[in-house]
Amino acid sequence: MSRTEIKVDHVARIEGHGDIHLVIEGGEVKTCEMRVTEAARLFESMVKGRPYYEVPYIASRVCGICSSSHTVTDILAMEKIFGVAVTDRTRALRELLVYGSFLQNHATHLFVFAAPDFLGHKSVFPLAETNPSLFENALRLKALGNELCTKVGGRSIHPITAVVGGFTDEISKEEYLELADKMESMVEFSKECVDLFDDFGAVPMSTEGDMLAMVEPGRYPVIGSDVARFVRGGYDFDAQDMSDEIEEYAIDHSAAFLSRAKRTGKPFMACALSRINASWPELAEQARFAAAKAGLRPDEFNPFANNIAQAVELVDVLVRCSELCRRLASDEFEGSSEPVAFEPCAGVGVGFTEAPRGSLFHKIELDGEGRVVRASIITPTAMNIANIEADMRILAELLIQQDKSQEDIQLEVEKLVRAYDPCLSCSVH
Repeated sequence: MSRTEIKVDHVARIEGHGDIHLVIEGGEVKTCEMRVTEAARLFESMVKGRPYYEVPYIASRVCGICSSSHTVTDILAMEKIFGVAVTDRTRALRELLVYGSFLQNHATHLFVFAAPDFLGHKSVFPLAETNPSLFENALRLKALGNELCTKVGGRSIHPITAVVGGFTDEISKEEYLELADKMESMVEFSKECVDLFDDFGAVPMSTEGDMLAMVEPGRYPVIGSDVARFVRGGYDFDAQDMSDEIEEYAIDHSAAFLSRAKRTGKPFMACALSRINASWPELAEQARFAAAKAGLRPDEFNPFANNIAQAVELVDVLVRCSELCRRLASDEFEGSSEPVAFEPCAGVGVGFTEAPRGSLFHKIELDGEGRVVRASIITPTAMNIANIEADMRILAELLIQQDKSQEDIQLEVEKLVRAYDPCLSCSVH
């Protein structure tokens, strides 16, 4: 009986450290493992006993790319406990801050991590010679995300202006208008990105797992809703009931916590593709047209399509952020962004946002002095790992049936893992 072993130590062009291990015997996949080899990071223990106002700054260190999302998600959890109701202007600024990390992340993932797979390169640097315009515009897009986070959050990573109840600082109207102009100038390039990643093509396959995303009638939400939807399961749940709906568990071959839906026992994806499946009609018109042109529309369950979904979200983010900046400049939003008054108290709250890589939950318990008793963070990659493993098996079995070589199987499995845009460091908590 023939035996093939595929081992990839330290998968390249992803965030964090992980290995792939496949064993194929007699034309069947006997072993399929996505091994996360990161050390325990202990953020949930690190915040115990800390006063509430320190926690968002600590939580932002969970991830350099998604730091804005971790900050805002932590703040939302504490506002649930304190009963804080913020102004429309504060909500708009938080949306801008989260979207800034979308620009940072998607530009990095698509061009630095994913594109080399399809262009036959080991890294992004040869692109500077073969297609300098594409390379330079990709860098401009990433820089624009950095600038947006800096202007709204006080710096490009680990924001300092977002606090419980509001913001400690805000930029001028002129700066908002300048940001709006820059966003609009990048829309056409972002549409070209959708076409580019559509042209790359991918192995036709379908995940058997579910898809999780935030939903809200009339919006393509990344913040502001407490309703989470399992797309294939066909049911919604309140984010405050997160612990009753999502089960975390450990396995021997990985340091990460894995997740599954408690009602169905199924693994699931939390990602840009999940959001598009859940809220397709609410995409900005230009983004929806770009997606339809690329053939991306519900129901799409090919995990490779997450690359195209992120490109579509770049269009959506640029359109939305330019509009938000112009509205902020014209004072359309009610109220000030200055922090509202509140009294710290004991309680439990869950913050829920859509981080660039997918749904993000922070559950915080505070005592009567506003100090952390217990904390739980469930990141997108922690929710995705089980589904990545399941999809690796599906893909490998499909390629075996097509009589693909060991080298081809390894390449396509690596491409699949990268399509999820995993942050393996964040999956260990």
